[in-house]
Amino acid sequence: MPLPGFCLSDGQPLTDTTMRLRRFGPDRAPVLVVLGGISSDRRVADVGDGRPAWWPRIVRPGGPVDLNRYQVLGLDLLPGPAEERIRTLTPADQARAVAIALDHLGIPRLEAVIGASYGGMVGLAFASLFPERLKQLIAISAPHRPATHATALRGIQRRILAFGIETGRPAEAVALARELAMTTYRTPKELNLRFGQDATPEAAGQPYAVCDYLKARGRAYVPRMTAERWISLSDSLDRHRVEPKAVTVPTTLLGFTSDQLVPISDLNALAERLPNLRACVRAPSLYGHDGFLKEEAVVADLIASALAAPLSCCLSELAA
Repeated sequence: MPLPGFCLSDGQPLTDTTMRLRRFGPDRAPVLVVLGGISSDRRVADVGDGRPAWWPRIVRPGGPVDLNRYQVLGLDLLPGPAEERIRTLTPADQARAVAIALDHLGIPRLEAVIGASYGGMVGLAFASLFPERLKQLIAISAPHRPATHATALRGIQRRILAFGIETGRPAEAVALARELAMTTYRTPKELNLRFGQDATPEAAGQPYAVCDYLKARGRAYVPRMTAERWISLSDSLDRHRVEPKAVTVPTTLLGFTSDQLVPISDLNALAERLPNLRACVRAPSLYGHDGFLKEEAVVADLIASALAAPLSCCLSELAA
């Protein structure tokens, strides 16, 4: 879908002015927008075409996001695959692009935005910019501002990516940066349980089992992300700023107490300042920031409850 005349917050136009989206569920059903992390795409649900979806257990017929009851829009985040340059953009830019897409589709108001990680930041931005177009927000592992520690870790990843571009080895840089990123998405406890008892290699320079795992995850990421696009999206995470008092729609929050990238103290600060908070759920997890992908039961219960309950309900049973 074209985005004619769309400019980023810095005033620069995009080279790739196409937004790629996919619709799931009944045409006339209430519409939800579902957004994930910077690695997510429009394939939110499994459609049986052999291509992987990123949230198939959550978005499915009869599931927490029930495709028998709701129409779901999945979107590819900007910048698109044809954008070869590093671009300076914000979650608010993504939110404005979503609004343009809704205009194009003739959708005046959403039943909800359900956003996890970066998608939750986009959801917060959308709620602050377009409250009249949104009934409720469900934000998972998403703060109103980035944690400085998380910015530092992402900054190292961006320097790896930039070094790869400068030296003509961008694919290797993407793989290596992904290895580092994986250690921030998961927890020390999980890695210790999985690899802590493995034998040491015979000689220095040979890989440890945990390093083999990380290298495999890095190699698998190369076909999915360019160095330039990753720098753009990673930097966008660190430009995220939303004033909590500007998010006036009914909002449900979920965070994981082991999350290294979104400390639970930051989620608490957001919850305390939201004027229309329904619930703030703080859940333990072995998986840290990846809890939104791995803790399916917790995520499913939260989403199903938030969608089913009247908007006037505070969801106190979840908050407890």
